[in-house]
Amino acid sequence: MTPVELSRTVLHAVRRAVDEGELSVSVPERAVVTVPGPGGCGDYATSIALQLAGAAGQPSLRVAEILRSRLVEEPSVADVVVTGPGFLNLSLEGTASARLVGEILRCGPRYGYADGVSGTVVRLRCPAEVRAVVVADALARLLRSQGDSVRVTCDGRPAPEWERLLGVDLGGCGEPLAPSDLDVKVAPGPAPADPLPLGRDAARWALLHPAGHDRPRITGEHLAQRESNPLFRVRYAHARTRALKRNAADLGFHPEPGPVQHSDAAALVAALGDHPRVLSAAATHRTPDRLARHLVTVADATLPLLPAVLPLGEEKPSAAHRARLALAEAAGTVLAGGLSLLGIDAPHHL
Repeated sequence: MTPVELSRTVLHAVRRAVDEGELSVSVPERAVVTVPGPGGCGDYATSIALQLAGAAGQPSLRVAEILRSRLVEEPSVADVVVTGPGFLNLSLEGTASARLVGEILRCGPRYGYADGVSGTVVRLRCPAEVRAVVVADALARLLRSQGDSVRVTCDGRPAPEWERLLGVDLGGCGEPLAPSDLDVKVAPGPAPADPLPLGRDAARWALLHPAGHDRPRITGEHLAQRESNPLFRVRYAHARTRALKRNAADLGFHPEPGPVQHSDAAALVAALGDHPRVLSAAATHRTPDRLARHLVTVADATLPLLPAVLPLGEEKPSAAHRARLALAEAAGTVLAGGLSLLGIDAPHHL
């Protein structure tokens, strides 16, 4: 079950409670489903009970119990625990992770993209400063992934090498705004030094990974191939998943989504399931740095799983190996898709 499907399941529980007279509220258009926060448990959590309590005229814990009694009846939900003031923590059946992996492999790098066109036209307006232009370019990619139509306009003359060396799309520069366009100003803190010597990928990461109000570090540390470099960890994790798929093919087996019994699998599945929410939030709040940090989380959850993917010694490939390989491939797919939205290459060999 993907987070989108789980959101629909939560809303279905709300509708049932309304239809049966236990809640008197308007059913919201969406229920936000995220990974559990501090003190939470299970695979996913939602604060829908706190959201509805005021309109329902009931304590949030009571609303949570009403919804819990319905959610535990869903075939894909193994358990629901209420924590704190009314957070619903949902544990999914063992096949849920397999369905999520299957969904990621079906969608490919477009996993987490919105269905269809939103109809919103956004004009991103930025100063002719290298970090602002790169952030606007990445934000344009994110907004398009969520169905928006986007153009970037610079207030000034950008350096031509930014487009050639950093891969930014400056096609909208100099065009006037239409009255119906949503005008968004993009003005992060400026780069303290010229990032071009770092090359396209490291330069873009150096400018995009910090939050907009933080000062980016334009140093050679972004080129270092070591664990302390988050860009290296993200690209290394992606390259390792691709290498494992090649090695598995040499051994005569291929990925097949299924239950994964591994101590690190739950964290990885949760991070992969959170990817659509991260893309939506990064686009909505104009913060591509959220996506960059999320990719680090996915990479750090992926790497501990990888040594268990291939059979060892005389061991024969089993359903467990195929399921782990599918989970690893899904992680690589999310990492590649996320890097692409940041305008950064995801090499298969590193």
